[in-house]
Amino acid sequence: MNVYDQTAHQILAGIKSGVITKEKAASEVLGRLRAVNARTNAIIRHVDQVSFVQDGECPIPIVLKDNICVTGSLTTCGSKILEGFRPPYSACVVEKLLASGAGIVGTANMDEFAFGSSTETSAYGAAHNPWDLERVPGGSSGGSAAAVAAGEAVWALGTDTGGSIRQPASFCGVVGMKPTYGRVSRYGLIAFGSSLDQIGPFTKDVADNALLLKIIAGFDGRDSTSVNIPVPDYTQSLVKDVKGLTFGIPKEYFIDGIEPDVEFAVKEAIEVLKKAGAKIVPVSLPYTEYAVAVYYIVATAEASSNLARFDGVEYGLRRTPGALRKTPIIDMYEETRAQGFGDEAKRRIMLGTYVLSAGYYDAYYLKAQKVRTLIKQDFDRAFTACDAILSPTAPTTAFRIGEKTADPLSMYLSDIFTIPANLAGIPAISIPCGFDKKKLPVGLQIMAKPFAEETLLRVAYAYEQLTPWHKERASL
Repeated sequence: MNVYDQTAHQILAGIKSGVITKEKAASEVLGRLRAVNARTNAIIRHVDQVSFVQDGECPIPIVLKDNICVTGSLTTCGSKILEGFRPPYSACVVEKLLASGAGIVGTANMDEFAFGSSTETSAYGAAHNPWDLERVPGGSSGGSAAAVAAGEAVWALGTDTGGSIRQPASFCGVVGMKPTYGRVSRYGLIAFGSSLDQIGPFTKDVADNALLLKIIAGFDGRDSTSVNIPVPDYTQSLVKDVKGLTFGIPKEYFIDGIEPDVEFAVKEAIEVLKKAGAKIVPVSLPYTEYAVAVYYIVATAEASSNLARFDGVEYGLRRTPGALRKTPIIDMYEETRAQGFGDEAKRRIMLGTYVLSAGYYDAYYLKAQKVRTLIKQDFDRAFTACDAILSPTAPTTAFRIGEKTADPLSMYLSDIFTIPANLAGIPAISIPCGFDKKKLPVGLQIMAKPFAEETLLRVAYAYEQLTPWHKERASL
């Protein structure tokens, strides 16, 4: 097997036994990146040679989504408005990765400011799905998912605000986890929705996911939302056993609009777990139908506030109109933002500004926050009857590039099954569970109680060991 097709734990075993060196592994991954990235556009910047700390335990090549800061390295959120921006500090997750021995290969493509479900809104051009280059890899962390699926990195980090790790993981046939809100520090992440954003891992299998999560999780005093509780050894959760566990199946996640092949694959996965000894019970999450509407009020409001800092004054792009009017500074703001932000970013900023404006705050933002509480209470009740909830990750497999760009609402509905977990702050993971008739991957989503990532990993690992899907690789 090619090194770039191997998992991190296989590479680490090879390094330990002397079969391969970390430098050789990194060189082969970089070679793969150079060979295929012109077709995937998963990576927008990469190093010439991967550097590792001397004695790190996990010298694994990794790529970072373009909204995670690295000291002195271009970090642009897939946007023209951060042209030339080099952060003066690194994100907490980057510090932890480097200390563990990981080597940064490059920067992954993404929807501009994480605004999208397809990685088509990037200023660097659309990313392509390695399973079918005419299709999207999902979004907004599509570059990270595609890079792992194509062998351009062994690991990747993405961010998940409404499904932006899990949906691309589903589309690209890899494992992607959104940890509990507060489990992984957001220090050094360029914010989209501050009450929703969470950094998480993309990997080829569940064992790698546990290993990478163990590295990046933990308390960080620089992040006011970071939760100070111990980090377990997630690799100890990798047991092939679901006996005694109860899984809830929400009727609201099996609705009209799901592609038949997706529904079939997910129901087959549920049956596998049932035969392995798990108990399956129905649960109800009645406020799910309001989740997308709530999300596109709360998330756009937070985006409007967070993106107000990008004005062309201190960093990034600056554009000055040729014919100045009476207010040069306002003219500069307007011209910079007009040229720097793409259409989807402008749409979300305007929506967010609208719902926060006088006369509309109570009608939209305040009401959305109340319904968000009801959505969280749905999950609280459901978890009194089960240990985890199973559902499709997305209602469809990967759609064609350009298929939904003219219809924002259709694009937004791509995240209908992933958004509720962000609103409730709970952890969730997507794992491969089959393919549709077009040989496109299907993802199974597993959701659990806050800080129950161990449960997610146990269930995911048990299922993975009983099925062949994680061994499949995209052929480029």
